Amino acid sequence: MSIGQLAKHRTVGLSDEQAIQMYSIMLKARKFDEHCFLLQRSGKIAFHVSGIGQEAAQVAAAFALDTEQDYFLPYYRDYGVVLTAGMSLKELFLSVFVKSEDPNSGGRQMPGHFGHKKLRIVTGSSPVTTQVPHAVGIALAAKMNKQKFVSFVTFGEGSSNQGDFHEGCNFAGVHKLPVILMCENNQYAISVPIHKQVAGNIHDRALGYGFPGVRVDGNDALEVFRVVKEARERGLRGEGPTLIEAVMYRISPHSTADNDLLYRTKEEVEENRSKDGLPKFRQYLIDCGIWSEEKDRELAASIDKEVKEAARYAETAPPVKPEEGLKHVYASQ
Repeated sequence: MSIGQLAKHRTVGLSDEQAIQMYSIMLKARKFDEHCFLLQRSGKIAFHVSGIGQEAAQVAAAFALDTEQDYFLPYYRDYGVVLTAGMSLKELFLSVFVKSEDPNSGGRQMPGHFGHKKLRIVTGSSPVTTQVPHAVGIALAAKMNKQKFVSFVTFGEGSSNQGDFHEGCNFAGVHKLPVILMCENNQYAISVPIHKQVAGNIHDRALGYGFPGVRVDGNDALEVFRVVKEARERGLRGEGPTLIEAVMYRISPHSTADNDLLYRTKEEVEENRSKDGLPKFRQYLIDCGIWSEEKDRELAASIDKEVKEAARYAETAPPVKPEEGLKHVYASQ
């Protein structure tokens, strides 16, 4: 098979350099995640919620958006999304170490509650799915002000049962708003499997609200990119929202407070690890002839160094002072 036949990334609008950049961010998200586990187990941070196994879909989806115009409303596992949107490893580590410089909350919020005004990453709340009506409201503002951007919101499959999701979908469908709703269906709502959460398919719910629903393999980065890119184009044309169900698997426990082997087997986890989208995409790049094992080792070493330096910086950064307790709570001159 020729390189041309293999190079699907070119057919969906990605250059070789962009495809490699996508992989680099996926690997960065994975290594950040793994390092946070080590920090928590060694007692240096209190808590970590993981997204291992979901990076391929997260990065591919965010890569299909305009990081200069669009709004991001991620859920708590979306390290791949926020890194693609422009957040740095240093900023993420400042959050997990709850330091004053943390741009998400000034060291006052749990990890995974992203917020970055400059990058249009909208602060999320701890109750799940509250970000969906917020994303719909931002899309309404885009339509009312005749501005060319979309809002992009993610959530888990368990969250899709919340009223916020359904109210947001109904309003977005009625008003044909430029919002992309992506469910990261990782098979488990903490310990509850998908078959005990949802009867039917999540993407089919879009039909009831009058807009398209698409199911995509969340381990296939290029398919996720294609589907989100098309959804964005629909939104900008005034054709309304799209619901995307990206099917993947949460390889890691729900969080560092979770013993996942109480509700699933090691064999199940290992079977799904073999479908992990990150190594699949790496192998795809190698098969295309635009990547190599040597380049991969060099990239991994470079990211490892960056991760350790960012973690070191955050660990030694100034803690939150008591007098900063009301910072960002009330408006100031």
